[in-house]
Amino acid sequence: MCSLYNVATNVEAIRALVQTFNRPNLPELGSIYPKYEAPIIRPHAQGNELTMMAWGVPFAPTGQKPRPITNVRNTASPFWRSMLTDPARRCLVPVTAFSEWTTDPDPVTGKKRLMWFGVKDAPLFAFAGIWRPTPDGERFAFLTSEPNELVGPIHPKAMPVILDPTDYARWLTTDFAGACALQRPFPADRMSIVDV
Repeated sequence: MCSLYNVATNVEAIRALVQTFNRPNLPELGSIYPKYEAPIIRPHAQGNELTMMAWGVPFAPTGQKPRPITNVRNTASPFWRSMLTDPARRCLVPVTAFSEWTTDPDPVTGKKRLMWFGVKDAPLFAFAGIWRPTPDGERFAFLTSEPNELVGPIHPKAMPVILDPTDYARWLTTDFAGACALQRPFPADRMSIVDV
């Protein structure tokens, strides 16, 4: 489960992913942890909007305290389906790299290592995100899928859904079935392990 990613870029680079009608002042970006504010791009009546939102949609099983869910795998769940069905509740999450902890400890240090992944020839890319309003403000999460051949040996459970740039507009406009069809691993040969 991805619980740390990086956005080491500026507002113009983010706006270049998908043209936005607005150009907000963004704070200095860097490491994004759950509950941190991060930039997202979402559909808006005037076009695509670049805005900041906290990472982690509150979810509470019956009788339990809500906790922020950052990664979404089960698109059939009624809780997530309501967001996925409505294209207005989908967003692009700009990313420069994401991390996963190794399953096994390093043989020298005895500790698990944090590995960073990026997309070759793309210093900035986007996750498939969803968002919703909550009593504490708007919150987002992003989809995950089975891992590809690069991520799987390090984190065999899942990886974030990285969208091909040709699918950005489709993610923000398609129907539920079309959105679920994009929940797939990004090609491993287009990715690399990076140093952040």
